[in-house]
Amino acid sequence: MPAPAASDLRPVRVWDLPTRLFHWALALTVLGSFVSGEIGGNAMEWHLRFGVTALGLLAFRILWGLVGGRWSRFASFVYAPGTLLRYLRGRARADEHLDVGHSPTGALSVFALLGLLALQVGTGLFADDEIATVGPLNRFVSNAVAHAATEWHEDWGSKLILGLVLLHVAMVLYYLLRKKIDLLRPMIGGDKLLPAEVPASRDGAGMRMLALVLALACAALAVWVVRLGG
Repeated sequence: MPAPAASDLRPVRVWDLPTRLFHWALALTVLGSFVSGEIGGNAMEWHLRFGVTALGLLAFRILWGLVGGRWSRFASFVYAPGTLLRYLRGRARADEHLDVGHSPTGALSVFALLGLLALQVGTGLFADDEIATVGPLNRFVSNAVAHAATEWHEDWGSKLILGLVLLHVAMVLYYLLRKKIDLLRPMIGGDKLLPAEVPASRDGAGMRMLALVLALACAALAVWVVRLGG
């Protein structure tokens, strides 16, 4: 099916404001966590703060994946294996809108990154570097579990996350330079130029107020989890 003419396209809200704020907040949090972890020493206090922030952000994204704007919901980018194969073969149907939000390959990257970040935050809660930094929930696990959590957190966990982040950046650049598709602009402004029949994400005052309530609840949850350690 031929691509629609530019005159047939209109701005469509794809990424609602809460999703965009989450995206950039998580990016800064991951960057800050990585840098503070590499510096060590007194910077580890900030590393812990970034970890708590990541916990709240991930909790929010899970909830927003259920009730957020259309293209931010998990239901919009959980694809069957057959859909993924057709997409890779270039046989996607126009009515599927697979490139509006997260494409099938992009969805795999999103779920992998969210899963690894959740594992990284989880292991950080129980870790103990045996120097000066102890996770807030370390006292609830045995030394063996704490050691395993620390080993993963400091080694494979951080390496895999760094690799996925670099792959994500590389793909954004690939789309921009080779396919002439700017993936950053919609994540800043929220809109994409799309055919008129493509449904938009809700992004009104009501949705934003709901997001604020959920964000505050997730922040409270993160603080509560940390305080469980005393």
